[in-house]
Amino acid sequence: MSSAATVTLRDTTIGKKMMMAVSGLVLFGFSIVHMLGNMQIFVGREAINSYHVLLYGLPTLLWSARIVLLAALVAHVVSAYQLTVINKRARPLGYARSHHAATSYAARTMVVSGVLLFLYLVHHIAHMTLGYTRGLGYAHDHVDVYANLVQSYRVPWMALISVVAALVFGSHVRHGAWSTFQSLGVSYRRYDTALRGAAVGIAAFVTLGYVSVPLAVMFGFVR
Repeated sequence: MSSAATVTLRDTTIGKKMMMAVSGLVLFGFSIVHMLGNMQIFVGREAINSYHVLLYGLPTLLWSARIVLLAALVAHVVSAYQLTVINKRARPLGYARSHHAATSYAARTMVVSGVLLFLYLVHHIAHMTLGYTRGLGYAHDHVDVYANLVQSYRVPWMALISVVAALVFGSHVRHGAWSTFQSLGVSYRRYDTALRGAAVGIAAFVTLGYVSVPLAVMFGFVR
């Protein structure tokens, strides 16, 4: 006598989309805090360095946040992979002709942008947090965050990597915000135009915030 396996919400496509949406919100929330922290460079060396000292002076809070972020990242990546596999299985032979009228460039490249952002995350941690890339045109100080940002972004290829990553992140966020509205049941036909506008606005906000620091250093506004 066989018994049917219990299917939970997590096992369904809707459940996986909700998991990706919620984990994405956690990661996005962190990205906003991180962006605002970096933008303290415009206030001055003391402001951004004090912010750094405050974070590392609260190790329990810092490591708790890191664990939550790591869990969110794993959930986001796993959910994205599972949904990609489900979509490919649903249409294994593909289409003779591809039409993208109902989608966007960001939606079609979501997987690619996700992989690029993960690679940038590895680079960013090695670069800014661990200092493994010191000696590649700049010095690294584990305390003086202001100097790290200024010295590294004076190196053109370092600044370019961050600018490109910000543009990719903006594309990812634009589609991610719109998908989140749908996955969490916020999207209604009558509000779709406004929600799409909100998604574009959110993406533009984070993109401008992240490109502002490397560009300000490159053009000499921050020295």
